[in-house]
Amino acid sequence: MSQYKNHLTPVKTRTKPLYLLPLHFYGYQLLALAVLGVIFFWFSRNEVLDYSLSHYWFDPATHHFPWKENIWLDRINHRLLKYLVIAAGAYFLVKGAWQKNPRMVVIAVLMGLGAAVVGILKATSHHSCPWDLLAFGGHAVEYPLLSNVPALSGPGRCFPGGHASSGFMAMAFFFWFYPEKPRLAWFALFCGTLLGLAMGYGQVMRGAHFFSHNLWAGWWVWLVQVAGYFGLSQGFAWFRRGK
Repeated sequence: MSQYKNHLTPVKTRTKPLYLLPLHFYGYQLLALAVLGVIFFWFSRNEVLDYSLSHYWFDPATHHFPWKENIWLDRINHRLLKYLVIAAGAYFLVKGAWQKNPRMVVIAVLMGLGAAVVGILKATSHHSCPWDLLAFGGHAVEYPLLSNVPALSGPGRCFPGGHASSGFMAMAFFFWFYPEKPRLAWFALFCGTLLGLAMGYGQVMRGAHFFSHNLWAGWWVWLVQVAGYFGLSQGFAWFRRGK
């Protein structure tokens, strides 16, 4: 019997069937997420790394982030790259639905789910962006993660990093290549992680986010994608068995 239980459709099909992953795969992912969560929580509470990186791009003489309106960071990183990733997800959704390819549809759904969860968390957050904070020429007060919200917390809606999540969406391509090409799958996960970090750091340079905001964005996206794949693959298997 195959380790990955590819019994939903024939293994040799060229249409990338949906597959089930063993439970220990999810156990390893949850363990890794738990360890990273502890590390990221320490970064968020300590704040030294966040402030060190943001102060590097801040001009205390003008109380301004000089790269805030930079054309490359604004139009290329903040807009074009995001639209390209979204377009890739839309392509997979439309083509997968047209060809009745469940794996393509699931990849697109996972991309959307990860970014959507980060967007909801960001929209309800009281943490303000660096360019809104007193320490960087603004009027809002920053506070560590899970601390009491101060009265002058500012406009908020800045945690986790929404733009970084657009890059981290691409981590879903791991499930496109796995299990037929595991090395390529892990490489896709690495590239998606790198893309999210790069897009997020561009926002750090502009003063739009702290670095830890982007780390948490990647954490949430991967958690949602792993949980989402488990639920969708199990649901599809149940549906096929019932037919």
